[in-house]
Amino acid sequence: MYQAEPDPYCYPGTNVLRNKPGLTAADALEQFETAMTFARSEEPLPPSVSHYRAIHHHLFQDVYEWAGKFRTVRLTKGVSTFCYPANIEREMRRLFRRLRQQHYLRDLSTADFVQETAHFLSELNAIHPFREGNGRTQLTFLALLSERAGLPLDLDRLDPRAMLAAMIASFNGDDTPLGAIIQSLVAHD
Repeated sequence: MYQAEPDPYCYPGTNVLRNKPGLTAADALEQFETAMTFARSEEPLPPSVSHYRAIHHHLFQDVYEWAGKFRTVRLTKGVSTFCYPANIEREMRRLFRRLRQQHYLRDLSTADFVQETAHFLSELNAIHPFREGNGRTQLTFLALLSERAGLPLDLDRLDPRAMLAAMIASFNGDDTPLGAIIQSLVAHD
């Protein structure tokens, strides 16, 4: 569970995020969120694929009014404190400028693609720009980035627990487990 300062994103006195259908039970919201984001993830993505916020908005537009908007509260998970809200915009511009300078990781060997993608994803996760839905947005963007780089991923092979452990390791400075997962997902003929 995420820990945040007094949170205007939640219904008063709860940890349940305010949502469009007005669900106040955490389990009901989780089920609704899962159903809506899965349905949206099956649709063609917005044309502005390089615009990360558009992906988040696309996935969560049926759930949250703030879909696609960067969070305004400090956020921690366990012992990990994510980027302060005042720095999110700047850090996202820096990260995506670097990605653009790297030609969106096109024309790289598989090994170089895996290494650069793991590093990019670890930085993106440390920024954690949204109040909720960062992992799903990261995964959707990763699939898009990989496809465009000519190295599509087989997401059916993704182990969510291993991915979470790899993201935690990358937050602590070790991209190796994340790279291994990305390598295992690169579709092989």
